[in-house]
Amino acid sequence: MTTVLILGAHGQIAQLAREQLLTQTDSQLKLFLRKANRLSIRDVQREQIIEGNTTNQAALVAAMTGVEVVYANLAGSNIEQQAQSVVTAMQSAGVKRLIWISTLGIYDEVPGRYGQWNHQMLDNGYLPTYAAAAKVIEESDLDYTIIRPAWLDNHDEIDYEITHRHDQFKGTEVSRKSIAALVTHLIQNPTEANRDSLGVNKPNTEGDKPKWY
Repeated sequence: MTTVLILGAHGQIAQLAREQLLTQTDSQLKLFLRKANRLSIRDVQREQIIEGNTTNQAALVAAMTGVEVVYANLAGSNIEQQAQSVVTAMQSAGVKRLIWISTLGIYDEVPGRYGQWNHQMLDNGYLPTYAAAAKVIEESDLDYTIIRPAWLDNHDEIDYEITHRHDQFKGTEVSRKSIAALVTHLIQNPTEANRDSLGVNKPNTEGDKPKWY
């Protein structure tokens, strides 16, 4: 039985991962978010809700008591600061395994016209800050996996393929449910993809941009 701390537990992917973890595993879940009233307990035997801010070191360290895996589903203009706070807290608490949701394009790994379009959409403060956050994690001693999803949709499907840190990114889109499934898989297989950065896309979705644009 694994105890998982979910940071940003109200996020869409985090809620899908929570559902999969409750139905497919016996993991204990600590649900960390800024406003606790946004969530309610589904399983009183396996879940705990913790209100807090990821920039609060003391709150993070306390939440990590007894935790084996930290899954961070965070966002915001201060994402680099949040990354540093999470890394420092994990080091203080003695927790090694981190699953971190980022975005495609942080290594300039998206080729061709799709890469150009992605830059146009995300360069305005988004890609640089997420790239800086990933660098903080990669320079740590943690057993991290960074996940870089393609553009996200809400399709009720699990269908994805993976590229690695030094590969070119592939397709243009992927479902949030697929990313949640990958997170669930990594929690169940904690030695897989350690110190790697995974690009995730739905197969056969190559193009100049996602089809809904």
